[in-house]
Amino acid sequence: MNAPVTAAGVLHGAPIIKAVKQAGVSHVLSVPDLHTAGGLLTPIRSDPDFKLIRTCKEDECFGIAAGLTYGHKRALILIQYTGFLYAMNAIRAIACEHKMPMCMIIGLLSKEVGVAPQESKKFGLRIIEPILDVMGIERHYVDTDEDVGCIAPAITRAYEQSHPVAILIGRKPV
Repeated sequence: MNAPVTAAGVLHGAPIIKAVKQAGVSHVLSVPDLHTAGGLLTPIRSDPDFKLIRTCKEDECFGIAAGLTYGHKRALILIQYTGFLYAMNAIRAIACEHKMPMCMIIGLLSKEVGVAPQESKKFGLRIIEPILDVMGIERHYVDTDEDVGCIAPAITRAYEQSHPVAILIGRKPV
C-alpha cells in the first residue's frame, strides 16, 4: 500500500492529474493549498475537464462531494493534512459512518524529504497515517512519479465499493 520513502526523485503534477482523469473525476473541491498549489491546483483550475469548487473550510468539501456522488459525479477533495485534521468530524460521519466514496488527496505540507510521515519531526504529520488506519480509510503514499500508478485504481475502487480513500502527497508536486 505504501511505497518506500526516498530522497531521490521528483513528483510532477501532470501524471497525478492524468490519473485523476482516468478515474473519471469531474469535480475537484479545495481550499487554498500551499503544498499542491503550483503542481496540482493551478493546472486543475485552468483544465476544462474539471469543475473546481473552492470552499471556505475543508469540512464543506465533504458535504458537497457527498451531494455530487448522489448526483452520479465523481469528486476529489484536495486538502492539506492540517485541513484533514480540521475536517475530522465530517470525515467520520460522511466517509466512514455513511461509507461514502470520499476521495482525498492530502498534501503533507513541510514533510521532510526522505523521511516517512510517521518519522517526521512534525507531530501533525506523524499522526496522519495512524488516524487513517484507525478510521479504516484506505491510504496510499505518493512521493515520486513512480508512485502515481496507485491513484486511478484507488479512486475507482472507492467509487465501486463505496469507501473513502486518502492519497498522501509527500513531496511538493512541480
